[in-house]
Amino acid sequence: MKKISLSAFILCTILGISAQEVVWQKDIKSSTQDFLSQVTTTIDQQYLITGSSIQSNKQQASGSKQNNGYDFHLVKLNQQGEEVWEKYFSGQNHDYLSATVTTQDGGFLLAGTSYSGKGLDKKDDSKGGSDIWLIRINEFGDELWQKTIGSSADEEARAVIQTTDLGFFVAGNVQNSSKGYGSKDVWITRIDKDGKELSQLILGGKGLDEVEKMIPTRDGGALLGIYSRSSEVRVAGSEMQSADSASNVQNTPPVSRNSKQTENFGEGDYWIVKLDKNGKVEWEKNFGGKGDDHLRTLALTSTGFIIGGESRSERSGNKTVGIEEGTDLWLIALNERGDEQWQKSYNFKNRDILMSMSVLHSADDKSSKGILLGGYTQAEGRIQADDETFWMLYLDQNGNEQWRKHIKGESRQKEERLSDLKLNRDGSIILAGTSAEELGKENWKIVKLGDKQVDQLIEKYDIKIYPNPVSDYAYVEIGFDFKDADILLYDMSGRQLQSIKTKNRVTKINTQALVQGAYLVTIKTDTSKTANSKLIKK
Repeated sequence: MKKISLSAFILCTILGISAQEVVWQKDIKSSTQDFLSQVTTTIDQQYLITGSSIQSNKQQASGSKQNNGYDFHLVKLNQQGEEVWEKYFSGQNHDYLSATVTTQDGGFLLAGTSYSGKGLDKKDDSKGGSDIWLIRINEFGDELWQKTIGSSADEEARAVIQTTDLGFFVAGNVQNSSKGYGSKDVWITRIDKDGKELSQLILGGKGLDEVEKMIPTRDGGALLGIYSRSSEVRVAGSEMQSADSASNVQNTPPVSRNSKQTENFGEGDYWIVKLDKNGKVEWEKNFGGKGDDHLRTLALTSTGFIIGGESRSERSGNKTVGIEEGTDLWLIALNERGDEQWQKSYNFKNRDILMSMSVLHSADDKSSKGILLGGYTQAEGRIQADDETFWMLYLDQNGNEQWRKHIKGESRQKEERLSDLKLNRDGSIILAGTSAEELGKENWKIVKLGDKQVDQLIEKYDIKIYPNPVSDYAYVEIGFDFKDADILLYDMSGRQLQSIKTKNRVTKINTQALVQGAYLVTIKTDTSKTANSKLIKK
């Protein structure tokens, strides 16, 4: 009988494969190198998968506009993982979709990098070089408006968020700009809900600065996570925010400039910049050791922010944790003023790439219960069973590791790289990435997981209605398991006004015909379970 080492036993225990259930998996096939950038969860718990693809001959034959280059590629899936619709947005050259955000009206804003001039789906001329191409669509994928933002230099889009005033911050990078500070600077544009530019800001130091992530803050501003290979730029205070009056001639807002005021500790550092709701810099912080530290992602907590990425630095600079082997994951918790609360590192023994992070909040949103990380591991000269496989790492609110798992799904390929991870309100998890037997032939792989360990952390409820009070459409969310359910709407006299059959956890209902007042929503399921909640019509 073979002896099982204690370390192997511990590994099997922490991987906890038995606690996972693949609810569904969707493979979107391709014969070319497709880039998957993001999975965006809609308000009614559907999923928009976005990236960049070269359309096949079959798609061209079906009448889709195509240019033999990369196009914006969108696939919307319902709650069961079935395709609702698929869309492409094409220019006459390469166009790469980088970031997507769900809008308050249930649609989306797409932000990508375009090398195309006017033609096909693109309605604006090129500004010069590559530009940022924005397209706002409704929930069905129909275009509402589009806008091209840029200058004579090369811009690339990296992130987009919607703000509390229903406008947007768009973040990207600009190379060798006459208005910049180094070889690559950060470019932030603030626009209103209709696409009108309100302000532009360039951030940078003497070297290369690339924005990797941007998240909305509670005060209506934005937090930028920047990978910085720059030294500070010392300028007089009056030059910190200088406007470019020439831009007014082109009906664009003045370009403000903010130079980097913190020195790097090593080859590459985490540079964190907080903007207020008007796009002005409130504070900035720099974190790093002597080696290369590459920021990847940010998340909002109840008391501040979590900053995450990869580190090749030993203890040095303001990095207080060492490195084990290969590349470690490095997380830093900050309060709302940017002051460090703690920092931790984690290791998978190879080159570990952190791609996404979700924070599990309490029901009242006053505390953070834990942090879920997602990424993949690249082998560096070694082949192991779980190389090039999606992984998840769960931490408590203080960054202490609780468990880690590798995710294979139903079809295991050689090259598997996670692009994004989303934690759903019911405790299920969506992982989106690429899967290929060989590089250059990437399929999109979307996996929905039910996880017992995560499910135990979720505060349970029977029914939720939002927004409530409601003016037009409300969403009814059922918090327990079922296959079929009836949603019944009653007035206060007990008269039934609506009856909707559903298989979905979240169902959209139309309240436009209702008069102002209170109503009762009742759920009845095939398991004989019922739940009630009050709905208020404005």
